[in-house]
Order: sequence, then structure tokens, then C-alpha cells
Amino acid sequence: MANYTAKITETTHELTARERILLKDTTNAIKLDEAVDNSELGKVILRPVDYAVISIHNEKSKDRKDYDNYIIIDESGEKYVTGSPSFWSNFKEIWSEMEGEAFEIEVYKKPSKNYSGKDFITCSII
Repeated sequence: MANYTAKITETTHELTARERILLKDTTNAIKLDEAVDNSELGKVILRPVDYAVISIHNEKSKDRKDYDNYIIIDESGEKYVTGSPSFWSNFKEIWSEMEGEAFEIEVYKKPSKNYSGKDFITCSII
């Protein structure tokens, strides 16, 4: 088995080979949690036009060896990445309800009820 594999498991549309390569390379993606942390307002506004789920297997990971990354493509062309299940759950609900309509979301952090002193990333439609 390879030390690292990335497989696209869900997308908004059929991808070309070039798009698959671009999405699996997250080195140039903006990390959503860092974008929120670096924002003066404590939130980031996105206008999503595409998304993808990448299932990753990483033998060298200290925590989990298998996990998902969620990629959001903004109308501006910027690529954002997060591994946050709470963000993804809210995002998918908004995406499915909006069904092809243009919309904006704000991405922000909230204090965790389960882990004292920790925050989690989430989103809401605006």
C-alpha cells in the first residue's frame, strides 16, 4: 500500500483529468481555519460555485491515517480546504437546499461544547 493516496469521492460535476489533479493538490489551497483566524472580522465570506471531497490515506499521519478533506471553489477561483465535519455538514445542507442558485456563506468559528478552550469551524448562509 502507498504511503499517501488521495481519491476524489464526491464532486459537483464530472471532472476532467486536469481538474482532478488540481483538486487533489491542496498545497495551494487556502486553509479555511487559518483564513478565519487571519480575518479582521473573524469570518470569511465565500460564494461557492463547486466543491469536492477528497478521501485521503496517509500512513505518516500521527492522528488518523484515513480522513477527508473538503474543497470549496469560490466564485473568485480561489480554492479553500478544510477537514472540519461540522463545516461540511452545514455546507452540504446549504448547498442541497440552494440547488443551483447563487449564494454566499460566512465561515466562522464557535467554541466547542465538547472540548474546553477549543473552537470548531462552521458556516451559515447570508
